[in-house]
Amino acid sequence: MLNIALPKGRLGESVYTAFERAGFPCPSILENSRKLIFENAEADVRYFWVKPSDVAIYVERGAADVGVAGKDILLEYEPDVYELLDLGVGKCRMAVAAPKGWRDNPQHTLRVATKFSRIARGHYAAAGRDIDIIHLNGSIEIAPILGLSDVIVDIVETGTTLRENDLEVVETVVPISARLIANRSSFIFKTEQIDRLTRELARESGGEA
Repeated sequence: MLNIALPKGRLGESVYTAFERAGFPCPSILENSRKLIFENAEADVRYFWVKPSDVAIYVERGAADVGVAGKDILLEYEPDVYELLDLGVGKCRMAVAAPKGWRDNPQHTLRVATKFSRIARGHYAAAGRDIDIIHLNGSIEIAPILGLSDVIVDIVETGTTLRENDLEVVETVVPISARLIANRSSFIFKTEQIDRLTRELARESGGEA
């Protein structure tokens, strides 16, 4: 049985539809219940819902053979998994945002508030910019407003939250989308199933391997 970890929420529900069309259906997952694990013995597949940031952990540790994780998670935590396919959904971007009218002063260390410390550090290291990382877990947007940071590095989808807090994007770090990932051992022992899933999903989603 192929074990598949899906992220809870709208993205996971959207992605499941693609899995279903690709020939890996599990009708019970559409039932209105609080269950987290769903099986279809005929299709030889088992799905389970997990927190989006945890999908890569389940896959890396082998609890799931494959899963769907955002590129932001893969870049930030660098899990030891295979990235098989860009599903072309959940599109957004990792960006640097600052108060409107803000201008960088290279003479000073740049204070950066973010949940994505590794991504931010790598981005500014490539530019040779001195930074002070302030790791936060929520409400990133208020950091520059309250003077805690100069800028933030965060995921931007529509930009509405930024605009409502008088912030604006000053630089795009990297585009983000949902990726199909696989456990390294599973990829060896369940090659045929995973290859077929990847091919069919690529056909359905128009994504890129």
